[in-house]
Amino acid sequence: MTDKQHTVLVVDDDSAHRTMLRTLIGGWGYAVTEADDGSTAVEKIKETAFDLVLMDVRMVKVSGLEALETIKALNPSIPVIIMTAFSSVETAVKALKQGAHDYLTKPLDFDKLKLTIDRAMEHTRLKEENRLLRETLGQQFDSQNIIGRSPAMLKLLETVSQVAPSEATVLISGESGTGKELIAGAIHFNSQRKDGPFVKINCAAITETLLESELFGHEKGAFTGADRRKEGRFSQAHGGTLLLDEVSEMSLMMQVKLLRALQEREFNRVGGETTIQVDVRVIAATNKNLKDQINEGAFREDLYYRLNVVELEVPPLSDRKEDIPLLTRHFLETFAAKNRKEIKGFTPKAMDNLIHYDWPGNVRELMNAVERAVVLARSNYLDVNDFPFMKNSLNENDQKDSISSDALILQGEAPLEEIEKTAILNTLEAADGNKSEAARRLGITRKTLHKKLKAYGVMS
Repeated sequence: MTDKQHTVLVVDDDSAHRTMLRTLIGGWGYAVTEADDGSTAVEKIKETAFDLVLMDVRMVKVSGLEALETIKALNPSIPVIIMTAFSSVETAVKALKQGAHDYLTKPLDFDKLKLTIDRAMEHTRLKEENRLLRETLGQQFDSQNIIGRSPAMLKLLETVSQVAPSEATVLISGESGTGKELIAGAIHFNSQRKDGPFVKINCAAITETLLESELFGHEKGAFTGADRRKEGRFSQAHGGTLLLDEVSEMSLMMQVKLLRALQEREFNRVGGETTIQVDVRVIAATNKNLKDQINEGAFREDLYYRLNVVELEVPPLSDRKEDIPLLTRHFLETFAAKNRKEIKGFTPKAMDNLIHYDWPGNVRELMNAVERAVVLARSNYLDVNDFPFMKNSLNENDQKDSISSDALILQGEAPLEEIEKTAILNTLEAADGNKSEAARRLGITRKTLHKKLKAYGVMS
């Protein structure tokens, strides 16, 4: 919970049920307002900015589905959770198509109700925090799709906001797929050079013989095939920013020529004698440790210090798991719109798997996985089956974790009660003490888990 107390509007024509929900949800720290009909709910929403609506489907005057349509027209961002006594797939699908965040069947499972409300509130909070962050760092960050609220990303973006207005050369390091190019773009578009060109070159994608020409240009006749003069990337970036991506892949000879251009702010075209002066800010990016490259004799130390006036390290996705819900939602909305698909979100199990997967390819791999899932999806919610590679990997880990307990049962080395106790305590530890999460993994209710823990004497 944040400092602001979030408000929930409970809509139900059953006064006893409303009172029960008010007491229950209020006990979880939320402020609760009641409405006895869909029409009353609509009027209250016109007057008050609620954070969430929990609404019954069947009501005497205006039904929940009718009210839902009006509510989403008034405030598309407000999450609405529908309650229905009829576990009808048709009703649920209709509600989701009209913009409901989720639905629950009566009688309500209170653990599931709390989990659903908490997740909806968290999703809204993450969206708002990311919006405010973008405003703080400048509108150009939004166009560059920089998304993150984890401590590691917030620290990085705060440094970016300090570095961007300066003229300092910046070295961006990080694993492949972490978004180094986006950080470079954010620096440029929030600098005094934002109206100038932002020119990029991947040093690993160009052969050594052509890289010099690509960077500095060439004169007509400088080499076979040079039938006219060509301007290099340094000239193209005059008045703006030049990104040297994968700078560690440059040969030592090219590093010498780059060093001169950085020091003197001038160069010669290949085959030319005229000295060309340019006003360019350089940003370099690499997925290698340049200090290790220096020790191995593969990178010049003097060039390293020329590039590394300010160093920014983009964290791998494994160090910013908190950002995965935000990133996946962004990618889902982007690719669903692109492919004209009506996909509302992820099932809780799918999101849980997305968060726990290692993502060796970082954000790029996550983006590709969500795009593939959206293209092949057959329902309104992406499930674990839409990410088969991830499911198999996690299943292997789960299987490894369960071998010792299975062997114990087969060998009969402990009574069943002791095995159950061990399994429950190990699961609780793996869930970092989160009882709701442990109960979900064990396939039991939180109330049952509480009783068993009490019986084991590990909690009051």
